[in-house]
Amino acid sequence: MRVFHSDLQAGHSPDRYALGRDVMPARETPDRIDALLAVLRDAGHEIAAPRDHGIEPLRTVHTDDYLEFLGTAHARWQAVFPSGPRADWVVPLAFPNRHMNARPASVVGQAGHYLSSTTSPIGAGTWPAILGAAHCAVDGADSLLAGAREAYALCRPPGHHAYADVGAGFCYVNNAAVAAHRLATALGRVAILDIDVHHGNGTQGIFWRRADVLFVSVHGDPDGGYPYYAGRVDETGEGPGAGFNLNLPLPLGAADAPWLQAIDIGLRAVQAHAPRALVVSLGFDAHTSDPSALLAVSTAGFAGAGQRIGAAGLPTLLVQEGGYAVDALGRNLRAFLDAFQAARPLDRP
Repeated sequence: MRVFHSDLQAGHSPDRYALGRDVMPARETPDRIDALLAVLRDAGHEIAAPRDHGIEPLRTVHTDDYLEFLGTAHARWQAVFPSGPRADWVVPLAFPNRHMNARPASVVGQAGHYLSSTTSPIGAGTWPAILGAAHCAVDGADSLLAGAREAYALCRPPGHHAYADVGAGFCYVNNAAVAAHRLATALGRVAILDIDVHHGNGTQGIFWRRADVLFVSVHGDPDGGYPYYAGRVDETGEGPGAGFNLNLPLPLGAADAPWLQAIDIGLRAVQAHAPRALVVSLGFDAHTSDPSALLAVSTAGFAGAGQRIGAAGLPTLLVQEGGYAVDALGRNLRAFLDAFQAARPLDRP
């Protein structure tokens, strides 16, 4: 399998996050990808750097003002905070709410307008990393369009919490959405299956009113974990997209059997949609050792997911999302990919 990875992604390297009054070590760090790359190289997969596609593919699912903010925020922030503890990272100091939502002119106000959490800071290397990750997704989609049956976009930062005009939860640009839109433009119907432990609220929002892209998310109950405000079963899309959004939340602490049953339900919906390609938002944070602590899926459970997704037989792009138990990432990826590839139809080109 061809794997797309950009060295630029390592330039985004936060060391801590502020959560309310607490400061916690950063979870979304470069060593996550290092652990996955080690397994991929050991297994003999081809690792390719993506081409430079510029900003145009990102504009297909994100607003111009949001992308301009992402690309300029750090320099503008340092003009306000040239030194001191706030200088290195753009971190929102305040947030809008249901009663006030004007777009401020200052970068300090815009930080809270465009980033809905403090866990998506912007440093000097963040924008190049964002572009590198998105370009991996673009090349992964183009690989399928050129006839490949599978490809893997090893994206970091992840993307599925990013809306068209808001980033959050470690996410800035929605890599899976960029790829799905590109595939749908060329092929027509496409499906996204998100198996990250957190609901893919940004992906849901981007395709909320579209019928060509089915979005299915298997995740921990949002009443008990991030993103809290989206991911319920009654969220099914609107307008042309009504009925093309399927959320399958699971009780907190659910283990392999219910998780795999939900994936089976999701894949039946995917097959009913009759897509010409499948994008998988591949998170490993449902694992029992992950600090997210929402579900308790085992390494064998990830093998079960890989087997089911592989057996679906669709041209498939894997797009990396979460997974923060670094010591477990490699074995979970190996289990998933081994089962995925073993289950692929024998008559593939």
